[in-house]
Amino acid sequence: MNSAPGRVPAITADEWDRAVESIQRTDEVCLACHVCPDGDALGSMLAFAQALRALGKPFTASFGDAFVVPRILRFLPGLDLLTDPADFPAEPDVMITFDAAGSDRLGSLAANAGKAQELIVIDHHASNTRFGTTHLVAPGAAATAVVVEDLIDRLGVPLTHDIALDLYVGLVTDTGSFKYRSTTPEVHALAQRLLATGIRPEQVAREVWDRAPFGYLPVLAAALGRARLEPDVADGLGMVWTTVTRADRAAHGLSYDLLEGVIDVVRRTDEAEVAVVFKEDDEGAWQVSTRSKGRIDVGMACVALGGGGHPTAAGFTLHGEVEQAVARLRELLTQIEVAAHS
Repeated sequence: MNSAPGRVPAITADEWDRAVESIQRTDEVCLACHVCPDGDALGSMLAFAQALRALGKPFTASFGDAFVVPRILRFLPGLDLLTDPADFPAEPDVMITFDAAGSDRLGSLAANAGKAQELIVIDHHASNTRFGTTHLVAPGAAATAVVVEDLIDRLGVPLTHDIALDLYVGLVTDTGSFKYRSTTPEVHALAQRLLATGIRPEQVAREVWDRAPFGYLPVLAAALGRARLEPDVADGLGMVWTTVTRADRAAHGLSYDLLEGVIDVVRRTDEAEVAVVFKEDDEGAWQVSTRSKGRIDVGMACVALGGGGHPTAAGFTLHGEVEQAVARLRELLTQIEVAAHS
């Protein structure tokens, strides 16, 4: 084990002890991450599933609604451990959620969570609604993977290459490959421990950021071609936004899960503090990604629109007209206090 357990701030000793005791005493642990999982959600859950396997503890691991692993995450170790959500126990004894700020983020598995005898919530979102019975929630942590690594350590499971790789993917995706403000000395210390297991960071970077089918290029071009800059929004700090429609994707045979990187291109706009991308999913709803450069808390705006996230990266789901949502965002971003330059 690592020599310094308890590295994660804001979680009490009683919460840690209760989580460990619940996991040790139950006959089966049920794991669920949020719908449309990203690298932190799926990587954290798969890492913990492998830790449970090492302990000889039976488990079920899944996520709700569309049970499809995003293409950029199909290299993660442990995908064979996933179970269809239809086979998830209806009334779990002990259930653990990963990277879900609220029960609604569990989709179809929210009902299972509501019937769990013990519900351990592992998360790092400041907007977490504390919907469980035990909360390993650390808003100061760079990723849910940070909390999971500490819990794995407390259970006495050593870091294997595969466990570390899943955690590393969670860490690098939620820190933007160590570009975001959440990147601290402690984050780099964790990365060092994970890399020491033999992870090849260049291979992770290629899978997560540096590959896409050719069809992605015309879809990106269409999104950038309709981008709009509104320099007066947010007290003159500016907002840039665009849309990616189902028709865009259908024309080039592109699946929805490959749209994650569009926001990273749009957010580069010098004249805009806030970037927003509306992505139409296969059911016709808009999955909305927002980013801030640090002076506007987009998490607050997204919470007001039924979503959540972090001050600099958040999102929400829209069942309605894009223009109406943009108008509401303009209002909310004007009301949110602007942070001083750091």
